Amino acid sequence: MIAFLHHLGLVLLGGVFIWAGAEHFLRFRAVTASLAERGFPAPRPLLAAGSVLEIAGGFCLAAGLGGPFPAATLAVFTIAASFMALNFWRYSGDEREALRTGFTINVAVLGGLIVAATISL
Repeated sequence: MIAFLHHLGLVLLGGVFIWAGAEHFLRFRAVTASLAERGFPAPRPLLAAGSVLEIAGGFCLAAGLGGPFPAATLAVFTIAASFMALNFWRYSGDEREALRTGFTINVAVLGGLIVAATISL
């Protein structure tokens, strides 16, 4: 039963990244425009590379491929993306609250990725 729950957790956690990466491609123009407005350098290649990483890493995590490496890679990605895109401390009002909520969710996801990476060791 523990093995089943462990695998279910990996599927759910990996699925979040697969979903997010796919959604970025489905909304590519809108997301790149948003990144460009916020001053990101080269938003198109940055978004494409990040989305591919999310999909590939999420698939490997969900499928149990690569041991702790997919979780560790996605953890580094989540940290970088959180500080780059969810920098709530620079905003105020409703925008600050929305970004802070996203940042907090990413902290929880990061916790799950750390558990996934260390259980695989």
